[in-house]
Amino acid sequence: MAELTSQQRDDLSDSKFAYIDTKGGRHLPIHDEEHIRNAAARFNQTHFESAKARQQAARQIQVAATKHGVHLDDDDAVIEATR
Repeated sequence: MAELTSQQRDDLSDSKFAYIDTKGGRHLPIHDEEHIRNAAARFNQTHFESAKARQQAARQIQVAATKHGVHLDDDDAVIEATR
């Protein structure tokens, strides 16, 4: 996966991240196919501040996956979190 430099990460808008915590920390970039797949893979490794935040992040990943044509399996943690 292509790693983002600090500058590239800073240049991404907040909407390109699945989760932004209450301190402004931006987690799980979802701006391209590789990062969407990575966000889905790391979803269960991410600490969310609430169940609602977890569910919203899952929805963000799912929307980005659909937009970019990334397939998520029905038993994927992201899909299960949206139910």
